[in-house]
Amino acid sequence: MKQKEPHEAAAIEALQEAGVRGKVRKKPIGSYTYLKMLDDGDVVPCVVDVFQIEITKQVEKYKEKGERLLAWVSPDEAARRVREIELKSLLVDFKPR
Repeated sequence: MKQKEPHEAAAIEALQEAGVRGKVRKKPIGSYTYLKMLDDGDVVPCVVDVFQIEITKQVEKYKEKGERLLAWVSPDEAARRVREIELKSLLVDFKPR
């Protein structure tokens, strides 16, 4: 996001995608890569920085509600549910700070 620090962009994404607000750490806990399919069918590699957020509020209405199944799970369970190997490793090794 232009004119946003990476941790600020992460906070905006958390609100838009999961309806959560909170305190986001400025330093990422790590990153992972994945291949993103664009609307025109092209595939591009993406690098994602992962930030820790301490959730303080969950809102009922948010931009992408209904586009994902949301569930509160442990980091180990989250690791079992994602496909990206690098993200699995981040979740397994995650220790809240």
